[in-house]
Amino acid sequence: MKVIAAYLLAVLGGKTTPSSDDIKDVLASVGAECDDDRIELLLSEVKGKDITELIASGREKLASVPSGGGAAVAVAASASGAAAAPASAESKKEEKVEEKEESDDDMGFSLFD
Repeated sequence: MKVIAAYLLAVLGGKTTPSSDDIKDVLASVGAECDDDRIELLLSEVKGKDITELIASGREKLASVPSGGGAAVAVAASASGAAAAPASAESKKEEKVEEKEESDDDMGFSLFD
């Protein structure tokens, strides 16, 4: 995935057809290691193709993947709501745990009495 991201960053940086060295430079700039075989595989797959057409084709393929029934907007909304619920539940649990620990101290329990 990082090789693809580096390729796309090189394209955004103005290289219409980034080379292996361009990809390595992008990865090296963030301290990431790269595998030459993966770079060569990516370059062979995208050789002679327009990146915007590849992205559009990928989006079409992803749109045809069943996602459980609902519309994409409904799924996104429920996912964000579901993500918020566990976070608030976790904070409530933490508060209860802290309160319980405090109440033990108030009851006079001590290991050093």
